[in-house]
Amino acid sequence: MTTALRTEHTSATLLEAAKSDIALDPALRPLWPGARLAGPAYTVQGVPGDNLALHNAVAAAPPGHVLVADCGGGPFGHWGEVLAVAAKERGLLGLVIDGAVRDSAEQAGLGFPVFSRGIAIHGTAKRYPGILGRSVLVGGVVVRTGDLVVGDADGLVAISSAHEAAVLAAADSRVEQETFIVSELSKGRTTVELLRLNPLGD
Repeated sequence: MTTALRTEHTSATLLEAAKSDIALDPALRPLWPGARLAGPAYTVQGVPGDNLALHNAVAAAPPGHVLVADCGGGPFGHWGEVLAVAAKERGLLGLVIDGAVRDSAEQAGLGFPVFSRGIAIHGTAKRYPGILGRSVLVGGVVVRTGDLVVGDADGLVAISSAHEAAVLAAADSRVEQETFIVSELSKGRTTVELLRLNPLGD
């Protein structure tokens, strides 16, 4: 089951458009080249070395959502191929986890977008049920269920649902402006001129 991305804007464009620091820790990286996700968050509070919360989240999250999980950054393989298959079949758009994952080659083959703090092969227990739908701190940013999460090769951003429409509109304007600049560069103009920069600095 597949669901369209919420926005095609890049993480960098959205960060600039937001004019506030909505970027998650750059140490959270895509598991495989080309991974990209964009959709509303479904939040998961877990603990290091236990992944029952993630199993519960996959079962509970509505289709078209991105799981955003705080697992304490622990060096355990909290998420792997089986959970990725389950999530994809249930129409979830991806995973952002403050913690490690495993089965990287298999997940790349599935095309399921995962952003994590690293890869670790140590297994996990299944004892802590987790807390679903409550605000979590992931990558230094508080994320709430329903916030727009966007991830790509450059990084991750989380936009509060209250500000989403304004940020997306500002991103549209920014892309339009940059498209104009690129077209003018092909005519021989310079970025100094187009961006009205002072070549001598401040």
